[in-house]
Amino acid sequence: MPETPPSPAPLFQLATSFWAFKTLAGAYELGLFARLSGTSGLTFQEFAKDVEIDQRPARMLLTGCSSLGLLEKTGDRYRNSPLAEEYLVPGRPHHFGGLLTMLDQRLYPAWGRLTEAVRANRPVSWDTEHEKSLFESQDPAVTATFWEAMHTLSTFAGEALSDAVALDGTARLLDVGGGSGALTIALCRARPGLRATVYDLPFVTPIAARRVDEADLGGRITTVDGNFFEDASLPGGHDAHVFCNILHDWRESDAQLLLNKSFDALAPGGLVIIAGFLVNEEQTGPAPAALMSLTQLIETEGRAYTASEYTGWLTAAGFVEPYTVAMQSIGANGAVVARKP
Repeated sequence: MPETPPSPAPLFQLATSFWAFKTLAGAYELGLFARLSGTSGLTFQEFAKDVEIDQRPARMLLTGCSSLGLLEKTGDRYRNSPLAEEYLVPGRPHHFGGLLTMLDQRLYPAWGRLTEAVRANRPVSWDTEHEKSLFESQDPAVTATFWEAMHTLSTFAGEALSDAVALDGTARLLDVGGGSGALTIALCRARPGLRATVYDLPFVTPIAARRVDEADLGGRITTVDGNFFEDASLPGGHDAHVFCNILHDWRESDAQLLLNKSFDALAPGGLVIIAGFLVNEEQTGPAPAALMSLTQLIETEGRAYTASEYTGWLTAAGFVEPYTVAMQSIGANGAVVARKP
């Protein structure tokens, strides 16, 4: 008998996955989850009136959100599910709003040009002829959206990293390319004795300073302006360096250069930690890392690297005793750690 073909259901789910994303993004853009927070719920008629849309699309959108587990319904009233209440309401500690907005307004259109990026082997989400990199755009709207999104991912990465890597002997940490300071804030919250520095471009560090003040950690976290490629050296006086979702943005030679600078600036015995999305040695996954790698194609000159690639660059820089730890986080799936002798 002929072999039964596989079900097309997984392929159909893949092909239509953007339906679910755009339902989520559209509902967030309309302020649905903020409007439902702290209420007894809304009927679709009330929601339609509230946001000044027709009842037909209001009913369809609320039905779609309910099917995705974003809303719950009692009688004729819809309310936020626990998932939506925790992550989709502005002001929550792990608010996803900035990430959703960036994915919807920046990456969704760019991913529509994936084939162009594959053929040309260059980013398509920014003007490569007139800008040095996506990180150096000083457009206030672009800056605010991008770093708000990264704050969400880096917060989760920092919380996971705190559990995965022992920093008991670390007194002062340098967050290289630390962005909004989310990772540093998470690490300092988990370790009361830790002091840290967020090192990034001059128009990014004010964002970090604001976030640090909001976290009431101004006495333990400072910021330093700089450019890690153009500066002769990384800031000194630290016994640990963290590169979280940084090295995958750059070519192999650039990653090696940064690790060489890290080695030169670290105190003897100091740690270097590379956290982010690691693809496996077989180059078959896991899916979050593999798809993040394609995002790097669209956005940067880098890709998601393997643990062995990072280990090779660390060893070449002079670091010893490298090891890899797994992490369970939406912001990173692993870290490679090594020590300066």
